[in-house]
Amino acid sequence: MGQKLENARGLYMKGLRDGDIHEAIAHHVGDEYIQHNAHVRDGKEGFIEYFEKFLERNPKREMEILRGFEDGKYVFVHAYQNLNDGESEWVTMDFFRTDQNDKLVEHWDTLSRYASATNPSGRTKIDGAREVTDLDQTEANKDLVRRLLQDGLMRGGDPSKLSEYISSEQYIQHNPDVGDGLEHFQRLASDPNRPLNYEEVVLLVGQGNFVATLSRATWKDSHKDAEYAQADLFRIENGKVVEHWDNVEKILPRDQWVNSGKF
Repeated sequence: MGQKLENARGLYMKGLRDGDIHEAIAHHVGDEYIQHNAHVRDGKEGFIEYFEKFLERNPKREMEILRGFEDGKYVFVHAYQNLNDGESEWVTMDFFRTDQNDKLVEHWDTLSRYASATNPSGRTKIDGAREVTDLDQTEANKDLVRRLLQDGLMRGGDPSKLSEYISSEQYIQHNPDVGDGLEHFQRLASDPNRPLNYEEVVLLVGQGNFVATLSRATWKDSHKDAEYAQADLFRIENGKVVEHWDNVEKILPRDQWVNSGKF
């Protein structure tokens, strides 16, 4: 495990799970800490302020880092949280930027509730492959995902091109509402009234067979477009996407932000 990923894991496990916030900040965060979670102020003080209250509200905390990897100055973490013996369960996808010393200095995330119910193919939001392999394919796989989003899922894109990027033989889906197989996803993406449109890819990071993206997206809420943060994690084999996880979070109204915003 690289030092960047170790710092991200340490902030989660030592700071949030174990409750040693001050020690975690001292060991894993750099001189600055820019925050894009709308509820948390910038800086180390903002992190401590918010999560001390989090610890008070949630005396029982179980957390697991499901998947994680590094890409240059960036780190990605896919995590599960069980609070107060199942009172609430959450899935997060976190992106961090690091400094020259591999310390965490900027953070983006999406947070959504975890439901134990499985999707039409019997899968959850968190199960599936975890091992990072094919390190020599990192750049090719990042380019594949970049073209998948630009050509197939961006507003004005052509969903008929999805088969160029997603395997028609194996496509394991962890979205709660969509079953396995390219045909199910292609049908959804090809709907002219589809609720989701990707507007901008904000971050794209990868290592080996895994690529994660954070995008600005719009969803139709009550017949109007609402802005969301859409995070996706793709696993690639032999030049095609074969597995997908996602996490989506509605962006709060601007007057509720305590920092510069989600992106």
